[in-house]
Amino acid sequence: MDLGILTGIVAQLAYLALASLALWGAFCIIMIWTRVGQKRFKNEVVQTEFLDAVDASLSKGRFEEATEICDGDPRAMCQLTWVAITHRRLGFDKVKLLVMDRFQRDILADLEHRLTWVNTVIKSAPMVGLFGTVIGMMGAFDKLASAENVKPDQLASDISVALVTTASGLAIAIPLVICVTMINVRIRKMEDLVSAGLTRFLDSFRTVLK
Repeated sequence: MDLGILTGIVAQLAYLALASLALWGAFCIIMIWTRVGQKRFKNEVVQTEFLDAVDASLSKGRFEEATEICDGDPRAMCQLTWVAITHRRLGFDKVKLLVMDRFQRDILADLEHRLTWVNTVIKSAPMVGLFGTVIGMMGAFDKLASAENVKPDQLASDISVALVTTASGLAIAIPLVICVTMINVRIRKMEDLVSAGLTRFLDSFRTVLK
């Protein structure tokens, strides 16, 4: 197969790969952003209202009523509270370890796993762009080597591939880096809010179990 045809095919594949990476990266960012929003309270005031309602039920020994407040709520604090109350017979120390493990394994680890895919796209996009650059330059040099007089417009398509793929790879990676930073800040805020809520809940919970 002629090298020019081969480089043209590979260039199209590079464009397709870059488009796929861009779509996958955007999809993952949207999913993670939405996921964090589902797992956190809007602010500390709303979380305090929830904890007040749970404390009111627990203080009266109404465990079933407390679980009903949490049941079906996807937010992390609600899920962890439900786990603690439903496993109260294990004792406070074991319940505390269980809750912390669930928070790390089911919530934070899930978000970190999703972020791994975004970081993979961030690393892969510039590399695919560089690959396209190499392919474009190979096509350009092949034309220079196979013809005595090469006009600039004959090299334009290959040079275009080299430049466009590099620019596309960077254009994909740079916004995703910014998005990942914003998401990490959002996750840290959620983690701080949940940690504060758990500290208050576990103090009340220990009193109830005594």
